[in-house]
Amino acid sequence: MPVSTAETAHRPPSPYRQARRGGRTAKRAIDVLGAAVLLLLVAPVLLAAAIAVKVDTPGPLLFRQRRTGWRGKEFEVLKLRTMGVGAERLRAAMSVRNEADGHLFKIRDDPRVTAVGRWLRRYSLDELPQLVNVLKGQMSLVGPRPLPVGDSAFTGEARRRLLVRPGLTGLWQVSGRSDLAWEDALRLDLEYVDAWSIRLDLTILLRTLPAVLRGDGAY
Repeated sequence: MPVSTAETAHRPPSPYRQARRGGRTAKRAIDVLGAAVLLLLVAPVLLAAAIAVKVDTPGPLLFRQRRTGWRGKEFEVLKLRTMGVGAERLRAAMSVRNEADGHLFKIRDDPRVTAVGRWLRRYSLDELPQLVNVLKGQMSLVGPRPLPVGDSAFTGEARRRLLVRPGLTGLWQVSGRSDLAWEDALRLDLEYVDAWSIRLDLTILLRTLPAVLRGDGAY
């Protein structure tokens, strides 16, 4: 029976295909257990951060955004709100100040970011609600970061990012974060997809805390 274009578009390269049979089950088990334990451990920090967001500026506690995940499926990513209400409507006007390239959008001194939001971003505390996305199976603890662009935006080699669930952290996050150009970030993401293993995931997780505490490239 011929294989459809849709199926071949998401067919993983052989290293990942060989490892995923038992490995993906183990990865998912680690995700669920790890996210549940982390939520319990960071609950006091998350509560304090949530109170700070509510006290700092008016608006919702959580920021919800549609992003593209595994196999091109869209989902709603969760973050603590770090910008003022209506910040997304100003994005087009702010594009002339974008310091990133490709599918990235970063402004080092973005005026839309609140005082509390700047602090949360520095230590990635705004990302903690994404542990819920991990529990729901929309994300993994480790993988390429989900981006706020549609499935059709991923063409050529970039499409291989969608072969794994997006992650709370990844090679990109422990290797420079927002200081990386899109080409470098994509190279690291594809390196992760091709070389994926449980050992690599654990290595990245161990490197994440020092990277977060340094705050390098976080804005």
